[in-house]
Amino acid sequence: MPNRLVRSLIASAAAALCGCAVGPDYVRPTAPVAPRYKEAGAAKEQGWTPAQPADLAPRGDWWAVFDDPALNGLEARVAISNQNVAAAEAAYRQAEALVREQRAALLPTVDLTGGGTRSGGGSGSGGTVVSSGGGTVVTSGGGSKSTYRAAVGASWEADVWGGIRRSIENARGSAQASEADLAAARLSAQATLAADYFDLRQTDLQIALLGQVTNGYQRALKIAQNRFNAGIAPHSDVLQAQSQLASTQADLADLSSSRAAFEHAIAVLVGETPESFSLAADPSWSAATPEIPAGVPSTLLQRRPDIAAAERRAAAASARIGVETAAWFPSLTLTGSYGFSASELGKLFAASTSIWSYGASVAQTLFDAGATRARVSGARAAYDQAAAQYRQTVLAAFQDVEDQLAAQRALAAEHELRRQAADASERAATMVLNQYKEGQVAYTDVVTAQATALTARRTLVQTTAARQTTAVALVQALGGGWKAPF
Repeated sequence: MPNRLVRSLIASAAAALCGCAVGPDYVRPTAPVAPRYKEAGAAKEQGWTPAQPADLAPRGDWWAVFDDPALNGLEARVAISNQNVAAAEAAYRQAEALVREQRAALLPTVDLTGGGTRSGGGSGSGGTVVSSGGGTVVTSGGGSKSTYRAAVGASWEADVWGGIRRSIENARGSAQASEADLAAARLSAQATLAADYFDLRQTDLQIALLGQVTNGYQRALKIAQNRFNAGIAPHSDVLQAQSQLASTQADLADLSSSRAAFEHAIAVLVGETPESFSLAADPSWSAATPEIPAGVPSTLLQRRPDIAAAERRAAAASARIGVETAAWFPSLTLTGSYGFSASELGKLFAASTSIWSYGASVAQTLFDAGATRARVSGARAAYDQAAAQYRQTVLAAFQDVEDQLAAQRALAAEHELRRQAADASERAATMVLNQYKEGQVAYTDVVTAQATALTARRTLVQTTAARQTTAVALVQALGGGWKAPF
Protein backbone atom coordinates (compact mmCIF):
# COMPACT_ATOMS: atom_id res chain seq x y z
CA MET A 1 0.00 0.00 0.00
CA PRO A 2 2.72 2.53 0.79
CA ASN A 3 4.22 1.94 -2.63
CA ARG A 4 0.86 2.71 -4.22
CA LEU A 5 0.76 5.97 -2.21
CA VAL A 6 4.21 6.95 -3.42
CA ARG A 7 3.31 6.15 -7.03
CA SER A 8 0.16 8.25 -6.77
CA LEU A 9 2.07 11.21 -5.35
CA ILE A 10 4.72 10.96 -8.07
CA ALA A 11 2.08 10.80 -10.80
CA SER A 12 0.29 13.83 -9.38
CA ALA A 13 3.56 15.73 -9.10
CA ALA A 14 4.38 15.01 -12.72
CA ALA A 15 0.95 16.18 -13.79
CA ALA A 16 1.35 19.40 -11.83
CA LEU A 17 4.80 20.09 -13.25
CA CYS A 18 3.48 19.59 -16.77
CA GLY A 19 0.48 21.81 -16.08
CA CYS A 20 0.15 25.18 -17.65
CA ALA A 21 0.73 28.45 -15.82
CA VAL A 22 -2.30 30.64 -16.35
CA GLY A 23 -1.94 34.36 -16.88
CA PRO A 24 0.25 36.28 -19.32
CA ASP A 25 3.90 35.41 -19.90
CA TYR A 26 5.88 38.53 -19.10
CA VAL A 27 7.33 40.68 -21.89
CA ARG A 28 9.30 43.78 -20.97
CA PRO A 29 7.21 46.91 -21.68
CA THR A 30 8.35 48.95 -24.64
CA ALA A 31 9.98 52.30 -23.91
CA PRO A 32 11.22 55.12 -26.14
CA VAL A 33 14.99 54.93 -26.69
CA ALA A 34 16.88 57.45 -28.81
CA PRO A 35 19.79 56.29 -31.01
CA ARG A 36 22.08 58.90 -29.45
CA TYR A 37 22.11 61.65 -26.87
CA LYS A 38 21.14 65.02 -28.31
CA GLU A 39 23.49 67.02 -26.07
CA ALA A 40 26.44 64.75 -26.79
CA GLY A 41 26.00 65.59 -30.46
CA ALA A 42 25.66 69.30 -29.66
CA ALA A 43 28.99 69.16 -27.85
CA LYS A 44 30.74 67.94 -30.98
CA GLU A 45 29.03 70.54 -33.14
CA GLN A 46 30.35 73.30 -30.90
CA GLY A 47 33.90 72.01 -30.91
CA TRP A 48 33.83 70.37 -27.48
CA THR A 49 34.46 66.62 -27.65
CA PRO A 50 34.22 64.49 -24.53
CA ALA A 51 37.04 62.07 -23.78
CA GLN A 52 36.34 58.51 -24.91
CA PRO A 53 38.88 56.12 -23.31
CA ALA A 54 37.23 53.11 -21.66
CA ASP A 55 39.05 53.62 -18.38
CA LEU A 56 36.89 56.71 -17.75
CA ALA A 57 33.63 54.81 -18.06
CA PRO A 58 31.76 54.64 -14.73
CA ARG A 59 32.51 51.38 -12.95
CA GLY A 60 32.05 50.08 -9.44
CA ASP A 61 34.46 52.60 -7.90
CA TRP A 62 33.44 55.38 -10.27
CA TRP A 63 34.69 58.12 -7.93
CA ALA A 64 38.28 56.99 -8.60
CA VAL A 65 38.22 59.01 -11.85
CA PHE A 66 38.56 62.15 -9.72
CA ASP A 67 41.95 60.90 -8.46
CA ASP A 68 41.35 62.10 -4.90
CA PRO A 69 42.65 59.75 -2.14
CA ALA A 70 40.59 61.44 0.57
CA LEU A 71 37.40 61.00 -1.45
CA ASN A 72 38.29 57.37 -2.16
CA GLY A 73 38.64 56.68 1.55
CA LEU A 74 35.31 58.29 2.39
CA GLU A 75 33.44 56.50 -0.40
CA ALA A 76 34.71 53.13 0.80
CA ARG A 77 32.88 53.73 4.10
CA VAL A 78 29.49 54.49 2.58
CA ALA A 79 28.48 50.91 1.72
CA ILE A 80 29.49 49.75 5.22
CA SER A 81 28.30 52.52 7.51
CA ASN A 82 25.53 54.46 5.75
CA GLN A 83 22.23 53.65 7.43
CA ASN A 84 20.04 54.30 4.37
CA VAL A 85 22.12 51.72 2.50
CA ALA A 86 21.86 49.35 5.46
CA ALA A 87 18.07 49.71 5.46
CA ALA A 88 17.87 49.04 1.72
CA GLU A 89 20.10 45.98 2.15
CA ALA A 90 17.81 44.65 4.89
CA ALA A 91 14.77 45.19 2.63
CA TYR A 92 16.51 43.19 -0.10
CA ARG A 93 17.24 40.32 2.31
CA GLN A 94 13.60 40.37 3.37
CA ALA A 95 12.47 40.15 -0.27
CA GLU A 96 14.87 37.25 -0.91
CA ALA A 97 13.43 35.42 2.09
CA LEU A 98 9.94 35.85 0.62
CA VAL A 99 11.13 34.22 -2.63
CA ARG A 100 12.35 31.20 -0.66
CA GLU A 101 9.06 31.07 1.23
CA GLN A 102 7.04 31.07 -2.01
CA ARG A 103 9.31 28.45 -3.58
CA ALA A 104 8.75 26.14 -0.59
CA ALA A 105 5.05 25.93 -1.53
CA LEU A 106 6.00 23.78 -4.53
CA LEU A 107 6.97 20.92 -2.20
CA PRO A 108 4.85 18.81 0.16
CA THR A 109 4.47 19.65 3.83
CA VAL A 110 5.56 16.68 5.94
CA ASP A 111 4.75 16.31 9.62
CA LEU A 112 5.39 13.75 12.31
CA THR A 113 2.75 12.99 14.94
CA GLY A 114 2.82 10.72 17.92
CA GLY A 115 0.97 10.17 21.17
CA GLY A 116 -0.53 7.80 23.61
CA THR A 117 -3.82 7.39 25.46
CA ARG A 118 -5.02 5.35 28.40
CA SER A 119 -8.71 4.76 28.85
CA GLY A 120 -11.10 2.55 30.76
CA GLY A 121 -14.70 2.03 31.91
CA GLY A 122 -16.67 1.11 35.03
CA SER A 123 -18.28 -2.26 35.73
CA GLY A 124 -20.90 -3.22 33.23
CA SER A 125 -19.48 -0.90 30.61
CA GLY A 126 -19.46 -2.23 27.10
CA GLY A 127 -16.09 -0.77 26.37
CA THR A 128 -14.52 2.49 25.26
CA VAL A 129 -13.84 3.53 21.68
CA VAL A 130 -10.52 5.36 21.17
CA SER A 131 -9.58 6.86 17.82
CA SER A 132 -5.86 6.81 16.99
CA GLY A 133 -4.11 8.12 13.84
CA GLY A 134 -6.24 6.46 11.17
CA GLY A 135 -7.30 3.38 13.19
CA THR A 136 -9.80 2.65 15.99
CA VAL A 137 -9.07 0.64 19.15
CA VAL A 138 -11.85 -0.66 21.37
CA THR A 139 -10.97 -1.32 24.97
CA SER A 140 -12.64 -4.03 26.96
CA GLY A 141 -15.27 -2.99 29.45
CA GLY A 142 -14.52 -2.84 33.10
CA GLY A 143 -10.79 -2.35 32.61
CA SER A 144 -8.29 0.10 31.17
CA LYS A 145 -6.11 -0.03 28.13
CA SER A 146 -3.20 1.97 26.68
CA THR A 147 -2.87 2.89 23.03
CA TYR A 148 0.28 4.27 21.40
CA ARG A 149 0.53 5.74 17.92
CA ALA A 150 3.08 7.37 15.60
CA ALA A 151 2.61 8.50 12.01
CA VAL A 152 4.22 10.52 9.24
CA GLY A 153 1.82 12.59 7.18
CA ALA A 154 2.20 14.68 4.06
CA SER A 155 0.02 17.29 2.41
CA TRP A 156 0.67 18.85 -0.96
CA GLU A 157 -1.25 21.34 -3.05
CA ALA A 158 -0.51 20.49 -6.67
CA ASP A 159 0.35 23.55 -8.75
CA VAL A 160 -1.73 22.41 -11.70
CA TRP A 161 -2.58 25.93 -12.91
CA GLY A 162 0.74 27.58 -12.12
CA GLY A 163 -0.58 29.85 -9.37
CA ILE A 164 2.34 29.01 -7.07
CA ARG A 165 4.85 29.42 -9.88
CA ARG A 166 3.37 32.82 -10.67
CA SER A 167 3.66 33.68 -6.98
CA ILE A 168 7.34 32.79 -7.14
CA GLU A 169 7.75 34.97 -10.24
CA ASN A 170 6.02 37.80 -8.41
CA ALA A 171 8.27 37.44 -5.36
CA ARG A 172 11.38 37.10 -7.52
CA GLY A 173 10.51 40.27 -9.44
CA SER A 174 9.96 42.15 -6.19
CA ALA A 175 13.28 40.86 -4.83
CA GLN A 176 15.12 41.99 -7.94
CA ALA A 177 13.43 45.38 -7.62
CA SER A 178 14.65 45.53 -4.02
CA GLU A 179 18.15 44.67 -5.22
CA ALA A 180 17.94 47.57 -7.66
CA ASP A 181 16.62 49.81 -4.88
CA LEU A 182 19.67 48.84 -2.84
CA ALA A 183 21.94 49.78 -5.73
CA ALA A 184 20.07 53.07 -6.15
CA ALA A 185 20.40 53.86 -2.44
CA ARG A 186 24.10 53.07 -2.52
CA LEU A 187 24.63 55.16 -5.66
CA SER A 188 22.64 58.06 -4.21
CA ALA A 189 24.68 58.03 -1.01
CA GLN A 190 27.94 57.84 -2.96
CA ALA A 191 26.95 60.69 -5.26
CA THR A 192 25.71 62.85 -2.38
CA LEU A 193 28.97 62.25 -0.53
CA ALA A 194 31.03 63.21 -3.57
CA ALA A 195 28.97 66.36 -4.13
CA ASP A 196 29.25 67.39 -0.47
CA TYR A 197 32.97 66.67 -0.51
CA PHE A 198 33.56 68.88 -3.55
CA ASP A 199 31.38 71.60 -2.05
CA LEU A 200 33.48 71.44 1.10
CA ARG A 201 36.72 71.65 -0.88
CA GLN A 202 35.53 74.61 -2.94
CA THR A 203 34.45 76.27 0.30
CA ASP A 204 37.99 75.72 1.59
CA LEU A 205 39.30 77.38 -1.56
CA GLN A 206 37.01 80.35 -1.03
CA ILE A 207 38.05 80.60 2.63
CA ALA A 208 41.70 80.61 1.61
CA LEU A 209 40.94 83.19 -1.08
CA LEU A 210 39.08 85.47 1.33
CA GLY A 211 41.90 85.06 3.83
CA GLN A 212 44.35 86.38 1.25
CA VAL A 213 41.97 89.17 0.22
CA THR A 214 41.41 90.14 3.85
CA ASN A 215 45.14 90.59 4.29
CA GLY A 216 45.17 92.75 1.17
CA TYR A 217 42.22 94.81 2.40
CA GLN A 218 43.96 95.33 5.73
CA ARG A 219 46.96 96.72 3.87
CA ALA A 220 44.65 98.91 1.77
CA LEU A 221 43.03 100.22 4.94
CA LYS A 222 46.43 101.07 6.35
CA ILE A 223 47.30 102.94 3.14
CA ALA A 224 44.04 104.91 3.28
CA GLN A 225 44.62 105.68 6.96
CA ASN A 226 48.17 106.90 6.29
CA ARG A 227 47.00 109.08 3.42
CA PHE A 228 44.24 110.53 5.59
CA ASN A 229 46.68 111.19 8.42
CA ALA A 230 48.95 112.94 5.92
CA GLY A 231 46.03 115.10 4.83
CA ILE A 232 46.10 113.96 1.23
CA ALA A 233 42.94 111.79 1.31
CA PRO A 234 39.47 112.32 2.79
CA HIS A 235 38.18 110.41 5.80
CA SER A 236 35.63 108.72 3.51
CA ASP A 237 38.48 106.66 2.02
CA VAL A 238 39.18 105.21 5.45
CA LEU A 239 35.52 104.46 6.04
CA GLN A 240 35.19 102.77 2.66
CA ALA A 241 38.26 100.64 3.37
CA GLN A 242 36.88 99.67 6.79
CA SER A 243 33.51 98.78 5.27
CA GLN A 244 35.12 96.65 2.59
CA LEU A 245 37.27 94.79 5.14
CA ALA A 246 34.35 94.16 7.51
CA SER A 247 32.14 92.91 4.69
CA THR A 248 34.81 90.46 3.57
CA GLN A 249 35.34 89.23 7.12
CA ALA A 250 31.58 88.65 7.40
CA ASP A 251 31.67 86.60 4.18
CA LEU A 252 34.51 84.60 5.69
CA ALA A 253 32.43 83.82 8.78
CA ASP A 254 29.51 82.76 6.57
CA LEU A 255 31.76 80.41 4.60
CA SER A 256 32.99 78.85 7.84
CA SER A 257 29.39 78.05 8.73
CA SER A 258 28.79 76.49 5.30
CA ARG A 259 31.92 74.38 5.60
CA ALA A 260 30.80 73.06 8.97
CA ALA A 261 27.44 72.05 7.46
CA PHE A 262 29.14 70.15 4.62
CA GLU A 263 31.45 68.42 7.10
CA HIS A 264 28.48 67.39 9.25
CA ALA A 265 26.65 66.02 6.19
CA ILE A 266 29.68 63.94 5.21
CA ALA A 267 29.92 62.58 8.75
CA VAL A 268 26.33 61.31 8.63
CA LEU A 269 26.84 59.79 5.17
CA VAL A 270 29.77 57.70 6.43
CA GLY A 271 27.87 56.69 9.56
CA GLU A 272 29.50 58.92 12.16
CA THR A 273 28.25 61.64 14.46
CA PRO A 274 29.38 65.15 13.46
CA GLU A 275 31.14 65.48 16.82
CA SER A 276 33.44 62.53 16.11
CA PHE A 277 34.27 63.41 12.50
CA SER A 278 36.53 66.08 11.03
CA LEU A 279 38.02 66.68 7.62
CA ALA A 280 41.00 69.01 7.60
CA ALA A 281 41.53 71.56 4.88
CA ASP A 282 44.05 70.51 2.26
CA PRO A 283 46.09 73.48 0.95
CA SER A 284 47.54 71.30 -1.83
CA TRP A 285 44.13 70.16 -3.10
CA SER A 286 43.38 71.00 -6.69
CA ALA A 287 40.22 70.34 -8.64
CA ALA A 288 40.32 67.50 -11.17
CA THR A 289 37.35 67.37 -13.53
CA PRO A 290 37.28 64.24 -15.70
CA GLU A 291 35.15 64.01 -18.82
CA ILE A 292 32.54 61.27 -18.43
CA PRO A 293 31.58 59.54 -21.71
CA ALA A 294 27.82 59.09 -21.94
CA GLY A 295 27.87 55.96 -24.08
CA VAL A 296 24.87 54.70 -26.05
CA PRO A 297 21.37 55.55 -24.75
CA SER A 298 20.20 51.93 -24.90
CA THR A 299 22.77 50.95 -22.25
CA LEU A 300 20.99 53.26 -19.81
CA LEU A 301 18.21 50.67 -19.48
CA GLN A 302 20.72 48.26 -17.94
CA ARG A 303 22.84 50.77 -16.03
CA ARG A 304 20.26 52.80 -14.10
CA PRO A 305 19.07 50.99 -10.96
CA ASP A 306 15.82 52.96 -10.84
CA ILE A 307 14.98 51.83 -14.38
CA ALA A 308 15.78 48.24 -13.46
CA ALA A 309 13.64 48.50 -10.32
CA ALA A 310 10.69 49.87 -12.29
CA GLU A 311 11.03 47.12 -14.91
CA ARG A 312 11.22 44.38 -12.28
CA ARG A 313 8.12 45.75 -10.56
CA ALA A 314 6.33 45.53 -13.89
CA ALA A 315 7.42 41.88 -14.10
CA ALA A 316 6.14 41.23 -10.59
CA ALA A 317 2.82 42.89 -11.45
CA SER A 318 2.49 40.73 -14.57
CA ALA A 319 3.04 37.58 -12.50
CA ARG A 320 0.38 38.76 -10.08
CA ILE A 321 -2.18 38.55 -12.87
CA GLY A 322 -1.46 34.83 -13.12
CA VAL A 323 -1.77 34.39 -9.37
CA GLU A 324 -5.23 35.96 -9.37
CA THR A 325 -6.30 34.16 -12.57
CA ALA A 326 -5.51 30.78 -10.98
CA ALA A 327 -8.38 31.38 -8.55
CA TRP A 328 -10.80 30.67 -11.44
CA PHE A 329 -9.70 27.02 -11.47
CA PRO A 330 -10.10 24.21 -8.93
CA SER A 331 -7.35 23.50 -6.44
CA LEU A 332 -6.10 19.93 -5.94
CA THR A 333 -4.72 18.85 -2.57
CA LEU A 334 -3.13 15.44 -1.98
CA THR A 335 -2.74 13.97 1.49
CA GLY A 336 -1.19 10.81 2.79
CA SER A 337 -0.01 9.27 6.05
CA TYR A 338 1.73 6.16 7.21
CA GLY A 339 2.19 5.08 10.81
CA PHE A 340 1.65 2.59 13.58
CA SER A 341 -0.85 2.05 16.39
CA ALA A 342 -0.50 -0.52 19.15
CA SER A 343 -1.63 -1.22 22.70
CA GLU A 344 1.92 -1.94 23.86
CA LEU A 345 4.81 0.47 23.35
CA GLY A 346 7.21 -2.36 22.55
CA LYS A 347 5.05 -3.51 19.65
CA LEU A 348 4.41 0.00 18.22
CA PHE A 349 6.61 -0.42 15.16
CA ALA A 350 5.72 -4.00 14.33
CA ALA A 351 4.51 -4.62 10.78
CA SER A 352 1.16 -5.88 12.02
CA THR A 353 0.38 -2.56 13.73
CA SER A 354 0.91 -0.35 10.67
CA ILE A 355 -1.84 1.93 9.43
CA TRP A 356 -1.96 4.13 6.32
CA SER A 357 -4.21 6.43 4.40
CA TYR A 358 -4.08 8.66 1.37
CA GLY A 359 -6.54 10.79 -0.47
CA ALA A 360 -7.17 13.75 -2.68
CA SER A 361 -9.50 16.70 -2.45
CA VAL A 362 -10.64 19.19 -5.04
CA ALA A 363 -12.04 22.60 -4.18
CA GLN A 364 -13.69 25.03 -6.56
CA THR A 365 -15.34 28.33 -5.76
CA LEU A 366 -18.76 28.38 -7.39
CA PHE A 367 -19.91 31.85 -6.43
CA ASP A 368 -18.03 34.79 -4.93
CA ALA A 369 -20.12 37.70 -6.24
CA GLY A 370 -17.41 38.73 -8.74
CA ALA A 371 -14.56 38.96 -6.22
CA THR A 372 -12.18 36.87 -8.34
CA ARG A 373 -12.99 38.85 -11.48
CA ALA A 374 -12.35 42.07 -9.54
CA ARG A 375 -8.99 40.82 -8.29
CA VAL A 376 -7.91 39.85 -11.82
CA SER A 377 -9.01 43.24 -13.14
CA GLY A 378 -7.15 44.95 -10.32
CA ALA A 379 -4.01 42.96 -11.07
CA ARG A 380 -4.19 43.93 -14.76
CA ALA A 381 -4.62 47.59 -13.80
CA ALA A 382 -1.65 47.32 -11.42
CA TYR A 383 0.44 45.96 -14.28
CA ASP A 384 -0.63 48.80 -16.59
CA GLN A 385 0.35 51.23 -13.86
CA ALA A 386 3.75 49.58 -13.37
CA ALA A 387 4.39 49.56 -17.12
CA ALA A 388 3.53 53.28 -17.37
CA GLN A 389 5.79 54.05 -14.41
CA TYR A 390 8.59 52.10 -16.10
CA ARG A 391 8.24 54.17 -19.29
CA GLN A 392 8.11 57.39 -17.29
CA THR A 393 11.24 56.36 -15.38
CA VAL A 394 13.04 55.74 -18.69
CA LEU A 395 11.99 59.15 -20.03
CA ALA A 396 13.05 60.90 -16.83
CA ALA A 397 16.40 59.12 -16.96
CA PHE A 398 17.08 60.29 -20.51
CA GLN A 399 16.13 63.82 -19.49
CA ASP A 400 18.50 63.61 -16.54
CA VAL A 401 21.41 62.53 -18.74
CA GLU A 402 20.67 65.19 -21.35
CA ASP A 403 20.49 67.87 -18.65
CA GLN A 404 23.84 66.87 -17.19
CA LEU A 405 25.49 66.66 -20.63
CA ALA A 406 24.23 70.15 -21.43
CA ALA A 407 25.47 71.46 -18.08
CA GLN A 408 28.82 69.75 -18.54
CA ARG A 409 29.27 71.32 -21.96
CA ALA A 410 28.21 74.79 -20.82
CA LEU A 411 30.35 74.72 -17.68
CA ALA A 412 33.42 73.70 -19.66
CA ALA A 413 33.05 76.82 -21.82
CA GLU A 414 32.07 78.99 -18.85
CA HIS A 415 35.08 77.89 -16.82
CA GLU A 416 37.54 79.15 -19.44
CA LEU A 417 35.75 82.48 -19.71
CA ARG A 418 35.61 82.84 -15.92
CA ARG A 419 39.34 82.18 -15.72
CA GLN A 420 40.04 84.90 -18.25
CA ALA A 421 37.74 87.31 -16.39
CA ALA A 422 39.42 86.56 -13.04
CA ASP A 423 42.92 87.13 -14.47
CA ALA A 424 41.91 90.42 -16.09
CA SER A 425 40.07 91.75 -13.03
CA GLU A 426 43.02 90.85 -10.80
CA ARG A 427 45.43 92.80 -12.96
CA ALA A 428 42.98 95.74 -13.12
CA ALA A 429 42.66 95.83 -9.31
CA THR A 430 46.43 95.93 -8.92
CA MET A 431 46.74 98.77 -11.45
CA VAL A 432 44.00 100.87 -9.79
CA LEU A 433 45.56 100.41 -6.34
CA ASN A 434 48.92 101.59 -7.66
CA GLN A 435 47.22 104.61 -9.24
CA TYR A 436 45.57 105.42 -5.90
CA LYS A 437 48.92 105.29 -4.16
CA GLU A 438 50.10 107.92 -6.64
CA GLY A 439 47.02 110.04 -6.08
CA GLN A 440 45.70 109.59 -9.60
CA VAL A 441 42.30 108.06 -8.72
CA ALA A 442 39.86 108.15 -5.84
CA TYR A 443 39.62 105.29 -3.36
CA THR A 444 36.14 104.52 -4.66
CA ASP A 445 37.82 103.22 -7.81
CA VAL A 446 40.03 100.97 -5.73
CA VAL A 447 37.07 99.52 -3.85
CA THR A 448 35.19 98.91 -7.08
CA ALA A 449 38.16 97.22 -8.78
CA GLN A 450 38.93 95.03 -5.78
CA ALA A 451 35.29 94.01 -5.35
CA THR A 452 35.13 93.07 -9.04
CA ALA A 453 38.33 91.02 -8.76
CA LEU A 454 37.09 89.19 -5.65
CA THR A 455 33.75 88.40 -7.25
CA ALA A 456 35.47 87.09 -10.38
CA ARG A 457 37.84 84.87 -8.43
CA ARG A 458 35.07 83.47 -6.22
CA THR A 459 32.92 82.82 -9.27
CA LEU A 460 35.81 80.93 -10.87
CA VAL A 461 36.10 78.72 -7.78
CA GLN A 462 32.36 78.09 -7.79
CA THR A 463 32.37 77.24 -11.49
CA THR A 464 35.20 74.78 -10.94
CA ALA A 465 33.22 73.09 -8.17
CA ALA A 466 30.09 73.10 -10.34
CA ARG A 467 31.99 71.19 -13.04
CA GLN A 468 32.92 68.54 -10.50
CA THR A 469 29.44 68.18 -9.04
CA THR A 470 28.02 68.06 -12.57
CA ALA A 471 30.42 65.24 -13.40
CA VAL A 472 29.17 63.43 -10.29
CA ALA A 473 25.56 64.06 -11.32
CA LEU A 474 26.27 62.71 -14.80
CA VAL A 475 27.77 59.53 -13.37
CA GLN A 476 24.68 59.14 -11.20
CA ALA A 477 22.41 59.83 -14.18
CA LEU A 478 24.24 57.13 -16.13
CA GLY A 479 23.71 54.63 -13.32
CA GLY A 480 27.16 54.53 -11.77
CA GLY A 481 28.79 51.12 -12.09
CA TRP A 482 25.71 48.98 -11.47
CA LYS A 483 24.21 46.67 -14.06
CA ALA A 484 20.83 44.97 -13.91
CA PRO A 485 20.90 41.24 -13.03
CA PHE A 486 18.13 40.18 -15.43
